[in-house]
Amino acid sequence: MNVSPRTLLVRGMLAGLLAGVAAFLVAYLLGESKVDAAIAIEEAAAAGHDHGEEAPVSRALQATAGLGTGVLLYGVALGGIAALVYCYALGRIGRFGPRATAALVTAALFVTVTLVPFFKYPANPPAVGDPETAGRRTALYLLMIALSALLAAGALILGRRLAPKLGNWNASIVAGAAFVLVIGVSYAVLPGINEVPAGFPAALIWDFRIASLAIQTTLWTTFGLAFGYRAERALAPASPPKEAVQPTS
Repeated sequence: MNVSPRTLLVRGMLAGLLAGVAAFLVAYLLGESKVDAAIAIEEAAAAGHDHGEEAPVSRALQATAGLGTGVLLYGVALGGIAALVYCYALGRIGRFGPRATAALVTAALFVTVTLVPFFKYPANPPAVGDPETAGRRTALYLLMIALSALLAAGALILGRRLAPKLGNWNASIVAGAAFVLVIGVSYAVLPGINEVPAGFPAALIWDFRIASLAIQTTLWTTFGLAFGYRAERALAPASPPKEAVQPTS
């Protein structure tokens, strides 16, 4: 059945919206308490100093409507991007069905966009990081994402070119090993960031990073399951039931 990319794009964005809802719930339940604890530490350290004007948005609004809006928009955007990648990958990465292809694409994007940058530049709670280096830290994080995406595309091309000689399995192993090797070199070459204030609780940083990873895992897992289902319904709709054959007399 021929399905236009627009159809898959819309379904990807809707799946991303659903994934955003799930990620928001995890972020609110697991992450907000860590943010509050970090803010309390920051305010205690700054006690007695001039804070200037109060924040125009209350903390309660940030933790609910602000967080929800940001996560939902993030989910929709990633869902649209993932759907476009899915349109390209469908039928080009092996003889996989629509749902299996969605799972593979989602897993690849999760590793490329989330895990690889996370292990080099993990998320930090408020009060961790020099405000004057925020731009530099953001640029390094985005650079890591772009580099990871380019290297993943290169690994895919390498695997396809080696497949006729080595077979799909061996070619995939070689391409995956090359990706890990070059990522490791990138980790060593790119500068590290260590701006944790003295005395800041290490357990709080750890819990915040685990919560951040749980949010991303929830987002991508929900998207993969939802989009795989919707893509399969579009590309391989259920065949209509066969009419019962009346016995001949």
